[in-house]
Amino acid sequence: MKRLNEREEQIMQILWRVKNAFVKEILAEMPEPKPPITTVSSIVRKLETEGIIGHEAFGKTHRYFPILEKSAYRKSFFQRMLNNYFGGSPEQLLSFFVDEQDLPPDELNRLLEKIQQSESDDEKQ
Repeated sequence: MKRLNEREEQIMQILWRVKNAFVKEILAEMPEPKPPITTVSSIVRKLETEGIIGHEAFGKTHRYFPILEKSAYRKSFFQRMLNNYFGGSPEQLLSFFVDEQDLPPDELNRLLEKIQQSESDDEKQ
């Protein structure tokens, strides 16, 4: 799966959140300093050419919507991060969060509960 650059990801985050939008609406959702509308329009057309977003035509204007699902991109993104930064080891990733992110004990307990629930679900199958 294609890795999105910062601006592409920013536009996709907006489209995933609002479901569909015209270029002007995408621009309005972007933080300051806003890029020129022509830049947003170019990125949107590139994403559409790559099959990541689609559009509905309203005369000469287009309303864009995501084709790529956020969950699919997130899975690919984290798999790439796991492989590139943690040697493919979920244990190293979890250790990073535990050791270097100073997670509060309640969040650590929630993580432990999720791990135990996953183990329990695996045993049932």
